[in-house]
Amino acid sequence: MKALKYDPLDIVVTGVGGQGNVLASQVLGRALLDAGYQVTVGETYGLSQRGGSVMSQVRVSSGPVLGPMMPDHRATAIISLEPLEALRLVGTYGHPGVVVLTNDRPLRPQGVLAGEQAYPEPQELRATLEGLCAKLYWLPATAAALKLGNHILANVVLLGALCALDLLPIGAEQVEAALAAMFPEDKMAPNREALAKGLALVREV
Repeated sequence: MKALKYDPLDIVVTGVGGQGNVLASQVLGRALLDAGYQVTVGETYGLSQRGGSVMSQVRVSSGPVLGPMMPDHRATAIISLEPLEALRLVGTYGHPGVVVLTNDRPLRPQGVLAGEQAYPEPQELRATLEGLCAKLYWLPATAAALKLGNHILANVVLLGALCALDLLPIGAEQVEAALAAMFPEDKMAPNREALAKGLALVREV
C-alpha cells in the first residue's frame, strides 16, 4: 500500500442536485477502500432535488477511521461540478494550499434565471478562485462529457482529472475498477473514455 502524501487526505466533492457528485465521491471512496486505506464518506444533500447545493466529503487516512465531516479550512482538494459551488466551498474548507478542480460550465439557479439574483462573470469567478487556492484546474468537463454522448459523465471526467494530480495514492486504474464494480460492462466504455479524457485535460493545462 502506497504511503499517503497527505495524511489525512481530505477531499470535498461538490455540485448541484443531479450532477452526479455523490456518485463520484462513492466511486472514489470505494477505490481507496479497496486499495487498503481507511475511508469515510460523508454527504450533505441540501435541496438536491431542486438544483440545490450537494456536497460530499471523502476522508482518507492510513491510521484510525476519521469522522465523516472534516474541520473547516482543512481540505486537501475541492472537486466541483459547478464553478460557483467551488467558490462557496473554498470559503469554508479552503486555505492557501488547497487544490481546486472545477468544471467551467455554470449551472445558474432559478433566482438568477428569474433575474432576482446575479451570477458572477466566468472570468471574474475564475480569477477569484485562482487567488484563493494553490492551484486551480478550470476544466471543460461538461463539454468533454457531451462529446462522449452524455453530460452526466462530467463527474467521471473530473475523477480522471484528479487521478492525473500527485494527490491520490491510487491511479485511474483503481478508479476504473471501482466503476466496473458499480456498473454493468455495457456501461463501462463511456466511463473509461471519460476517465481518459479527464487525465488528458489536466496534462494539457
